[in-house]
Amino acid sequence: MIPAVKAKLLEGKKGLVVGIANDKSIAWGCAAAFRAFGAELAVTYLNDKARKHVEPLAHALEAPIVMPLDAQVPGQMEAVFERIGKEWGSLDFVVHSIAFAPKETLQGRVIDVPLDGFLTTMHVSCWTFLRMAKLAEPLMKKGGTLFTMTYYGSRAVVRNYNVMGVAKAALESAVRYASAELGPKGIRVHAISPGPLATRAASGIPEFDKLLEKAKAKAPARSLVSIEDVGAATAFLAHDVARLITGDTIYIDGGYHVVD
Repeated sequence: MIPAVKAKLLEGKKGLVVGIANDKSIAWGCAAAFRAFGAELAVTYLNDKARKHVEPLAHALEAPIVMPLDAQVPGQMEAVFERIGKEWGSLDFVVHSIAFAPKETLQGRVIDVPLDGFLTTMHVSCWTFLRMAKLAEPLMKKGGTLFTMTYYGSRAVVRNYNVMGVAKAALESAVRYASAELGPKGIRVHAISPGPLATRAASGIPEFDKLLEKAKAKAPARSLVSIEDVGAATAFLAHDVARLITGDTIYIDGGYHVVD
């Protein structure tokens, strides 16, 4: 279940992965790769219903911290970071792989979206990333990496992606601003765009199967990336930051800045 690799590039590093629902989740692909490269992980599950699917995966990851995190429940996110602070005292990376829009909001026209549905979509899909960045900042004492997941629908109109495209556009803008603000502290911020993947969250998009087939037909190799591909990419990006931070300098915003 966890791939075997010889090079433990992230040994000694600690990270939080948010968004594992099952073994088809992008967050699971990331978590498996991080663990394979030697990182110690904290993972979360949405609620009691999801817990039975996530706990076996957390066991496979040997995760010492497994906690509930529903972005719409006040205090749960803060509790996760508080425990990480108490038990680990530091954090090297965070994977934010959550997004949500109420069904009637996602499936309707963007111009028809009700205020409550719009706010819920933006809250879970965008604001939570900024909140996690805020909570992670004091724990990333020697720098670190923040990851979130986006999609091409943020930049072009994709049929049936609807309000989630608006949310992802906001998320990408948030990544740029957070990167500028946290970069001088050696904290890199990435928005990963892996393309369409058959995850549980994607099943809520109308005619998603057609979207997958269309994307596959346009892909150069006539195939799409996998969650394992996404995991490997995030792991190497996290390793790149770790390697740079253990040296004397790190490249940020077009110039070299000394890392204390």
